Amino acid sequence: MTNQPHIIVVDDEQGIRDMVAEYLGHHGFAVSTAGDADTFRSLHAERPADLVILDITMPGEDGLSLARWLRARSKIGIVMLTAADEVIDRVVGLEVGADDYITKPFDLRELRARIKTILRRVGDITTATDDDVIRFGQTYLNLPSRKLYDMTGNEIVLTAMEFDLLAAFARHPNKVLSRDQLLDLAHHHHWEPFDRSIDIRIARLRRKIEVDPGKPEIIKTVRGAGYMFRRNMATSS
Repeated sequence: MTNQPHIIVVDDEQGIRDMVAEYLGHHGFAVSTAGDADTFRSLHAERPADLVILDITMPGEDGLSLARWLRARSKIGIVMLTAADEVIDRVVGLEVGADDYITKPFDLRELRARIKTILRRVGDITTATDDDVIRFGQTYLNLPSRKLYDMTGNEIVLTAMEFDLLAAFARHPNKVLSRDQLLDLAHHHHWEPFDRSIDIRIARLRRKIEVDPGKPEIIKTVRGAGYMFRRNMATSS
């Protein structure tokens, strides 16, 4: 099937690669596997992946470096594989632009569900109208195309989760949204309570839309309550 989403599993453990590839292959995905970053790049060049499942700890170039390289070039879905006790790896993975993470050992059905969610968000494109283009400071968010542009028309790469957060703010301007509300609006109910996912994403978004990320004016922190998109500030010239 030519319309099968292409997934590349990158892990230095062959057992994990084979297990995931067999399971996802039986559920309608085209799956390739790679044991290291160089092999992945060759496979991705031959047939670009729609999503990569990426182990953080690998010999040679690690998964975090590869995720950073990917995110600088595309909106490909990225799911990081981390050890259960390595919270710092999850945090860094989010900071470099991963869409999600899953800890080893993992349930294959959960992995498939998360993959489907990411692919749906990345590929959900409809027809735009004027009301679907929202200004965030010196950038513009096109809701149907899920793309962010600067004032000269150059695209600013967003992850799927970053887009979902901006879309949530765009649809609730000048309203304080708690972290729980943002998780709900961005369809990430599965994040655990201790996760810093929202704070990390907001910090990354500010680097893309704020003139001075250290003194944000577009997405404001409301101490003890959450965050607010200042629509009046975002649309001023």
